[in-house]
Amino acid sequence: MNWRDLNRFGSDERGSEFYRTCLEYGQVLWRQRLPARAILCLDRAWGADLDGSESILETWPLPYQALVHILQHAPQEAFIGNPRVHFQHYADRLGEPRLEQRKWRSWACWALSCKAVPELPGDSKHDVEEPTIEQILTKLDQHGHPNETQLWQNVLDQIK
Repeated sequence: MNWRDLNRFGSDERGSEFYRTCLEYGQVLWRQRLPARAILCLDRAWGADLDGSESILETWPLPYQALVHILQHAPQEAFIGNPRVHFQHYADRLGEPRLEQRKWRSWACWALSCKAVPELPGDSKHDVEEPTIEQILTKLDQHGHPNETQLWQNVLDQIK
């Protein structure tokens, strides 16, 4: 697999097949020891146009646990960037489609990054109000899939 596998999808073809391809390509990149690029594939998966009823989500739920696994198991020599800053910037700069859903998923990933890798600094020059866990929970309830908030909360609670 390579980037062309994702680029074959048009902007109006971002459903279950796109989601599956994002996850598969992310796994390929992870196995190639490219964790930063794997995380970018997860970003694309979170942006898929799914309503939560798709059967693929039963087998492959939204990849919050995959993100934490990458953060906690990335090889030391591999480039991972700063996912905390990445998600902070991403949440603040997103546009349509599904702006609110994607924004609050990004903040959810930011919170996972902060807890999973607490030594990563935030971007002090980026003037944005960081949300509380309670705000993220509320907004995921409003804009996420059914049971997404519980999925995310479970992953957050399991981080050691």
